[in-house]
Amino acid sequence: MSNYKLKILLCGPAAVGKTSLIHRFIKSKFERDYKLTVGVDILTKEVTYEEGKNAVLSIWDIGGQERFSFIRTTFYKGASGVLLVFDLSRAATWDNVQNWRSEVKQFAGDIPFVLIGNKVDLIPEVGEVIDREECQEYADDEDSIYIETSAKEGTNVDEAFTELTRLIISRNEGK
Repeated sequence: MSNYKLKILLCGPAAVGKTSLIHRFIKSKFERDYKLTVGVDILTKEVTYEEGKNAVLSIWDIGGQERFSFIRTTFYKGASGVLLVFDLSRAATWDNVQNWRSEVKQFAGDIPFVLIGNKVDLIPEVGEVIDREECQEYADDEDSIYIETSAKEGTNVDEAFTELTRLIISRNEGK
C-alpha cells in the first residue's frame, strides 16, 4: 500500500521555527519576517518516502503561544505523527519539549514523533547552549529520531518530514 494520507503536527514553543520549517519544506523558501501562528495553519504536500511509494501529508502548524493552549488540543485529534520542534539557540525551548510531548500523548495518543533541533545555523553565533547528546538520548529513549535542521539554510528539512513519514508507516505496517 503506497498511498497514505497522514496528518502531521508541528508542535513546540513559540518562535522555534515551526512555520519556517513548513515554508521551507513546501515552498523551498525562507521568510525572515516572523508571523505569529494564531491557532493553526494547514498545508499539504506529497512526499516520496521510499522509491515508488508516496504519502500525502496534511501538515498542521500549531501555534505555540501559551494563550492558545485552550484551543490547541482540539487540533491533535486524528494525528498520525508529530515533529516536536525546539530552538537550538534557546535553552528554555529544549526544557519545554517534554511538556509538549506530554500534551501530544494526552490528546493524540502515543503517536510517532521526530525530535527537531531547529536553527542549527545559529550555533556558531551563539555557541552550544543545549547538550545535543541529551537530545539524542531523549529521542533514543522515546524510540524516536533526533534531527538538527535549519529552515533558513534548508538543512535536513525534507529529511525531517520524510523520516517522520517512514516512522509512521513502519509503525502502521508493524515493522
